[in-house]
Amino acid sequence: MDVVDIARWQFGITTVYHFLFVPLTIGLTALVAVLETRWVWTRDPALLRLTRFFGKLLLINFAIGVVTGIVQEFQFGMNWSDYSRFVGDVFGAPLAIEGLLAFFLESTFLGLWIFGWDKLPRGLHAACMWVVHLGTLFSAWFILAANSWMQHPVGYRYDAESGRAELTDFWAVMFNKVQLVTFPHVVLAAYLTAGLFLVAVSGWLHASDRHREDRAVHRTALRLGAAVAMVAGLGVAVSGDLQGKVMTEVQPMKMAAAEGLYETRDSCAPFSVLTIGSLDGREEKKAFTVPCLLSFLGTGSVDGRVEGIDDLRAEYAERYGQDPGSAYYQVDDYVPVVPVTYWSFRLMIGLGMGAASGGALVLWLTRRGRTPSGRWFRTLCVALPLGAAAGNSFGWIFTEMGRQPWVVFGLMTTDHAVSPSVSVTEALISVVTLTALYGVLAVIEIGLILLTVRSGPAPYVEPAAPDDDAEDRPLAFAY
Repeated sequence: MDVVDIARWQFGITTVYHFLFVPLTIGLTALVAVLETRWVWTRDPALLRLTRFFGKLLLINFAIGVVTGIVQEFQFGMNWSDYSRFVGDVFGAPLAIEGLLAFFLESTFLGLWIFGWDKLPRGLHAACMWVVHLGTLFSAWFILAANSWMQHPVGYRYDAESGRAELTDFWAVMFNKVQLVTFPHVVLAAYLTAGLFLVAVSGWLHASDRHREDRAVHRTALRLGAAVAMVAGLGVAVSGDLQGKVMTEVQPMKMAAAEGLYETRDSCAPFSVLTIGSLDGREEKKAFTVPCLLSFLGTGSVDGRVEGIDDLRAEYAERYGQDPGSAYYQVDDYVPVVPVTYWSFRLMIGLGMGAASGGALVLWLTRRGRTPSGRWFRTLCVALPLGAAAGNSFGWIFTEMGRQPWVVFGLMTTDHAVSPSVSVTEALISVVTLTALYGVLAVIEIGLILLTVRSGPAPYVEPAAPDDDAEDRPLAFAY
């Protein structure tokens, strides 16, 4: 392997790992805020217990997520310095705002929420978690705006003298058409993941004899999580459909590779649920297809035209590959790795649909006071968020791998983005070290989550009411 391959593996490993925490953080901040707000209105002790319990799980996930996310920023200078030099003026703006605005908003108000149980009025304390959730949404918006620019560059001009892309329209970057469909899709997937996390934790505790006296408490969280997952799952499907149409417009090669479609179909292009044949999909022996579905997914019409890989390859070679003076593109092949794109696309859809359907199933199984307690039900509950997390990961693998060989579509190829001064040995040491470190963090994360879940919600204790002397008391860590 060369430096490019190693750098891509490192960024892929660290990014997919980090994104395991991001959706759960976004979704859990909203659900914890909902639980506490309901407690403020009803004073139901069960709701306060659930607020504190899932709040603790949120803090564990948030802490590990922050640690793993820091590495992402440094990689742009470590392994991708040419990329950073080329797009830093555009790409750096949303990332800087994310750090200065969104992250500080999250961390500041999360600190107020942790230490303010006996300092702040009840409603104001609950509002802190809503602000934390707002901060996670801002953070997602700015990061996705940066990524959407890589998928569909807008609001810039290329300075030939400096060899850099320069920002000319900040709002065009913020409201990129790719961004407008990607953001709701990612956030709704986060709500789906967090809802199923509640289902897994509460379903496991509900089926445990050790926590039988709290089954009514766990059933409350179980039903809430299942309802959120079902509604969010429908939103993921709708937003994903819209995203597919925009993707076909701005990156037709990605959609062609997602189907392994080599020849252009002028109308009624079929979508294959499963294909048996050559690894690259060019030779087909057996395929289970849905007629005209690919045309509808890509264009919104069963008669829509979907361009094939061969025609697009020739078009890209003529548009980009005939410029020998370009420093940022001209490659031998403009086709992504078809097997990875094909299967990641289907795994994303299949796992997402399965997770949302599982939420609906749990909601139906727990109707009218019923709650199954068999081992099969516990297994179902625990499997659902794992499926959702895997679906999130395959979604990002498809998004990034389907863009290849571009790091910025139409402007810069991945081969030209890597740091020229990094050796193979240095890159290899880096990826091995970070993978080992992330493995240790995974053990810590799983251990803390399992330890907290096994303990269950703490007994009800009414938080001390703030009084005139509250400001003189030292801060108390609530966990």
